[in-house]
Amino acid sequence: MASLRRTAEAGAGPLRRTLTFRDLLVYGLLFIAPMAPVGIFGTLQAKSHGAVALVYVVATVAMAFTAYAYAQMVRVAPQAGSVYTYARVGLGRGAGFVAGWMAMLDYLLIPAVAYLFSGIALHTLVPSVHPWVWTALAVVVTTLLNLWGVRTAARAGFAVLAMELVVLAVFVVAAVCVLVAHGAQRGWAAPFTGEGAFSPGAVLSAVSVAVLSYLGFDAIASFAEESAGGARRVARAVLTCLVVAGVLFAVQTYLAALLDPVPAAELAARPGEQGDAFYATAGAAVGGWLQKLVAASKAIGAAFAALAGQAAAGRLLFAMAR
Repeated sequence: MASLRRTAEAGAGPLRRTLTFRDLLVYGLLFIAPMAPVGIFGTLQAKSHGAVALVYVVATVAMAFTAYAYAQMVRVAPQAGSVYTYARVGLGRGAGFVAGWMAMLDYLLIPAVAYLFSGIALHTLVPSVHPWVWTALAVVVTTLLNLWGVRTAARAGFAVLAMELVVLAVFVVAAVCVLVAHGAQRGWAAPFTGEGAFSPGAVLSAVSVAVLSYLGFDAIASFAEESAGGARRVARAVLTCLVVAGVLFAVQTYLAALLDPVPAAELAARPGEQGDAFYATAGAAVGGWLQKLVAASKAIGAAFAALAGQAAAGRLLFAMAR
């Protein structure tokens, strides 16, 4: 362990340590997005036979092993570059080179998809503006924020994250009010036990899709050289980010499953309706205003998820070039 740490510290670079624990947590949650399950809720509901909340509990436990590994490695190799640095220090330069470029694909493709999603979503809210205009605007704004500096980007990200959490809180309060006033569409335990016979295979099949919602918490490790509290604070932020995301995912999918008027079996037979299942549930149970509010939050949140991915990609390239 000591030899690995000496190898890692040999190439340390002059990045400014300005990020607080809150900043690190913001970057991680931005990349993940507090309402990440919205887009795949219908798919998970259908695949798990209605046990969608259990799916996210299991997925959080599964991802905890990865989070713990990152927390340990960032203490040993407290440098920018995340998985590239860990592979280079632990396995050698060749393995680090391959791991770095594989991670780079992740940091290129996920923000690209996020930007496109943001443009399409904003176009549905404002049809008079072409989706490519919204997409280009999202790219320009987030790139300028990243160029302005990591602290400025973190402050802007905190504002957007706060907005997303407020929208999520509005959904939770509205859902609870509807459930108290009108009751649930299915048993209160159904989001954990499923509709009908419980199927472990169906749950695990859905977990393989649900883990995609957690992509991004590892990006926190890319800011190891900019954390004001050192590697220990980065490790704590990685673990905290996973726990917070897991709780948010389980709560919102549990409430949405109770409100969803369409049985899981019927949803499985209509794959075309799975992508909009969460929005349709929010609109039918609460009102069209909540459906639009969630859509707007997801659109803006996607652009800033790309901001976090873009920042992580910059740190990865810096580490590889160094």
